[in-house]
Amino acid sequence: MHYNDIILGPVVTEKSSLAGADGKVYVFKVNKKANKYQIKDAIEQAFGVKVVKINTLNTKYKNKRVGRYMGKTKPFKKAYVTLSEGDAINLV
Repeated sequence: MHYNDIILGPVVTEKSSLAGADGKVYVFKVNKKANKYQIKDAIEQAFGVKVVKINTLNTKYKNKRVGRYMGKTKPFKKAYVTLSEGDAINLV
């Protein structure tokens, strides 16, 4: 897989901002079939940084209500990427 197929985008939430407060941890939405080695290679290729550690988790759906209709959000896979000292990713 190409790194554009693995990295789907950054996750910008309050929780991910607190995780990255020290400037080392970034959170990305990734392909459900990608493993940690593929995610590490994709991040290093895409941003030119050195990855130290990756933690992944599969999110579950949440029930959402719009008016009188009930629906569910899509589940996806998140990767918490820890970079080495001195490396940074500019997401803006």
